[in-house]
Amino acid sequence: MLNKCLDFALSRLGQPCLLCGADTTGSVLCPGCLADLPRLTGPRCPSCALPTPLGETCGGCLKHPPAFDATRAVFQYGYPLDALLQHYKYGQDLQLAGFLAEQLTSQIDTRPDLVIPMPLHPRRLKERGYNQAGEIAKRLAKQLDLPVTLTACTRAKDAPPQASLPLKERRKNIRGAFECRADLSSKRIALVDDVMTTGASLSELAKVVKKAGAVEVGAWVVARTLPMR
Repeated sequence: MLNKCLDFALSRLGQPCLLCGADTTGSVLCPGCLADLPRLTGPRCPSCALPTPLGETCGGCLKHPPAFDATRAVFQYGYPLDALLQHYKYGQDLQLAGFLAEQLTSQIDTRPDLVIPMPLHPRRLKERGYNQAGEIAKRLAKQLDLPVTLTACTRAKDAPPQASLPLKERRKNIRGAFECRADLSSKRIALVDDVMTTGASLSELAKVVKKAGAVEVGAWVVARTLPMR
């Protein structure tokens, strides 16, 4: 209830743009900074959302198919979105959850049976105070009128941060990190996270969700990291 009241109050007040400080009303960003966010455009791999010439499945997904079936992503992870997401993730600025959920909602054209956010290990949840993916998932589910659960899946292994590891080590690092005790038989699931880098964490979570009975699993992310050129 407190989060809902905060979102409503902030939407009614004028506030400075979180990126440039310009005056704005009813949004966390001014129109100029909103237009500067690096949106993903053009054909993309249907599995992982990386750009491909004709929208075909990319070589990485052909060689190592992820456990999730499709990806929806709004932005490329880069400037100035990276600053915005870091502010949200570590600055405890929950007003951004509604904004990010709204941006992600614009990319959704399917209706799964259940929305599940990427879980945090209890220790990290205690340190941070909230699950950034969970806050986005709750607001997104409300906007799309979909059921959401924050308890179906848990993170049982507090592995080192994925960002510091190469791809092969990420797969090994995240192996066995998640548990799902819910009965997801015959359900279509959407997994929500803020950023997909290699997709290793979401793929491992999708494996667990499918083992619990899910027949289809989509990955919904705010931003997708693109390979360095």
